[in-house]
Amino acid sequence: MAIAISQEAFDAMVRENMEDLGMDPDEALADAVEALTLQCADLSGIIKRVPGEAAAAEVSPVVRVLDELKASHSASSGSEQDLDGLVSLLDELRGLCSSGEGSENAAIAVRNGVVEALVALCASARVQQERLLASALKTLSSVLRDVASTEKFRQSEGPKIVMDLLKGGSENSDLLDAGFSVVAAGSAGNEVVKESFMDLKVDELILQVMKDKSKTNVQSLYDAIRVLLTPDDNRVVASQVYGYSRRFAEIGVAEVLVNALREQVAPSSLPSACAALKSIAVNDEICRSISESGGIDVLLQCIDEAGEQKNKVIARSCCSLLSKLAASDANKSAIIQRGGFDRFLKLTSRFSEDPAIVQEVLLKLEY
Repeated sequence: MAIAISQEAFDAMVRENMEDLGMDPDEALADAVEALTLQCADLSGIIKRVPGEAAAAEVSPVVRVLDELKASHSASSGSEQDLDGLVSLLDELRGLCSSGEGSENAAIAVRNGVVEALVALCASARVQQERLLASALKTLSSVLRDVASTEKFRQSEGPKIVMDLLKGGSENSDLLDAGFSVVAAGSAGNEVVKESFMDLKVDELILQVMKDKSKTNVQSLYDAIRVLLTPDDNRVVASQVYGYSRRFAEIGVAEVLVNALREQVAPSSLPSACAALKSIAVNDEICRSISESGGIDVLLQCIDEAGEQKNKVIARSCCSLLSKLAASDANKSAIIQRGGFDRFLKLTSRFSEDPAIVQEVLLKLEY
């Protein structure tokens, strides 16, 4: 397990190398990095500088932009000009945390209070300030990358603030997309955050949004379902997500997902929608209910279309979901009765160079 270390402790070690051991600045810095790495210290987000030579904001553009954002937020009067300035800083910060060095930049930002600052900004903004909120939420999702950041999000009451914004801004697709991307990023690998969102009835909100046909292509909504229902927190022995999946099925999310696959989902969102439905299909009863809602027919049709268009991503996603549904004996028979074998063989011939696309589902049908 990695040992936690603060920026102050790192700087003190470099300073000690110079003052007590007589090392030159570059040697002192390199020695500190090497020694702490050997001790399994977590150096993510640590600004590797020689103390006294440059301020953190001079060494790291992330710290500079974050400091400017905090100052601008504190001084903002809510004028259009102030809002434009905040959005510009948010976009710049998100760009830094999404670039080639995004992972390290995000870690630096988290150590310097970006999660708390963004949650506070979202809490203070009005729902009508949709452009500002969408930008802040997108930036927040870009820095929520590990348990350390998602715990800060939880401790700052992030789940409640995001849920309030999603409820108040449910008519704005951009705000919904940004908000549900935070639900997904904040819940990834953190069982406690998942529980917080479920306690706030995120499942009912998702159902409400999905019933609006104009919102069915908010891809992050499908990602949020998948993440909420994935047992991915290594700290937890027994995850609660199985129960969450049943809750989603009981209130009708699975049926609405099938309808979305049948009528409204854009090709770019279809793999995410399949993954979301797969995460709900956790037992025989739910698998059969998906079939009774027309799920198997819809998937076979999608598979035919993916084969004709030679779309590997959609074909693989549909076959993976169909494989999950085929775990039910009743569904297995339904797939065969609807000419599933012939359709899969046809698909195999179209993707002969990548047989794994249909191999999983064929194996399920054979046993």
